[in-house]
Amino acid sequence: MAEKQRYFIELAYDGTNYHGWQIQQNAISVQEALNKALTTILRESIETTGCGRTDTGVHARQLYVHFDSENSKSEILNPKTEISLNAILPSDIAVKRIIPVHADAHARFDAVLRSYEYHVHFEKDPFKINLSWELRDKPDMARMNVAARIITEYTDFSCFSKSNTQVFTNNCKISKAEWVYADGCLVFHISADRFLRNMVRAIVGTLMLVGKKEIEPEDVRRIIESKNRSNAGTSVPACGLYLTEVKYTYL
Repeated sequence: MAEKQRYFIELAYDGTNYHGWQIQQNAISVQEALNKALTTILRESIETTGCGRTDTGVHARQLYVHFDSENSKSEILNPKTEISLNAILPSDIAVKRIIPVHADAHARFDAVLRSYEYHVHFEKDPFKINLSWELRDKPDMARMNVAARIITEYTDFSCFSKSNTQVFTNNCKISKAEWVYADGCLVFHISADRFLRNMVRAIVGTLMLVGKKEIEPEDVRRIIESKNRSNAGTSVPACGLYLTEVKYTYL
């Protein structure tokens, strides 16, 4: 039996038609579609491991997975392999590149930084359906950025975490949290070493309360220190959320 070689795949997808990244029963997922395509093209059973999970309707401009293959390195890295994968994958999933990595490389555990964007628009736009959250009134961006800076002072984000998740810690190191205007839309940029399930959408929902002047920026401290999800804002719709970057020390 040939020795298996490990590879990373960089891919992007529109998550509208999927129940998230991760395989689940009775629901179509991005991982299931990718596994099937790899198994078909490489003619061996392939199971991928993703750098994290995105929820139903969430998009990814950059997401990495790893997989092992007994195929020769020259066959895996042949440009025709990438072309063939993209040919049989659905049109809303794209393989960007295939990268050989060391045997212990891990798409999830080796990631040192992850970045997300959340997009909000304010006028009806048929080209933003399922790709951005439509709001009628513009929130106060300056107030939201004051609150966003407060968030970066903390590490325990239990108040923004989905309950009953199987994680050992709710601590995350946020290195960036900022709202910007771009082409008449609001975009929230956030980067951290890791994120909890539903964390970004809960943060955006809380910052929106600040932007609508329903709470003060300083109230965010009380919410975070309470470590209670019920004190934070509701989760905003998935359609506006994008995983935009995942970094590794060796890529």
